[in-house]
Amino acid sequence: MKNCEHLAEAHDQPRPAHRVCEDCVKTGDSWVHLRQCLTCGHVGCCDSSKNKHATKHFHGTKHPIVKSLEPGETWGWCYIDRRYFELARQLRPLRRSVLASAFARFFGR
Repeated sequence: MKNCEHLAEAHDQPRPAHRVCEDCVKTGDSWVHLRQCLTCGHVGCCDSSKNKHATKHFHGTKHPIVKSLEPGETWGWCYIDRRYFELARQLRPLRRSVLASAFARFFGR
C-alpha cells in the first residue's frame, strides 16, 4: 500500500487551550469526540457527533489530515485517501508562520 502524500501537508499542532468544538459551542450543541486539523489547528467534532464539524471543515478548506484529540490516541485520518495513520512518528514540527518569523527577525528573537 502506498504512503499518503498528504502527510507532507500535516504539522503537529499545539494542543488547544480548551477541549471543545467551538462550532458546537456557538450553536449550543454537544459533541462525542474531537478532531484537530493538522494544517491549521481547527478543532471540530467527529463524525459520531450530530454536526460533524471536523468533516465540514475538510469540505470547506480541503485540509486533508486530522488527528484525534482523545487522551491516549495517536492516530490520524486522511479524508482524501480515506486512511488511518499512526501519527506519533510521522508529523513534522509546526513551522513558524511568515509573520512570526518576520517579528523574530525584527525584534532579534
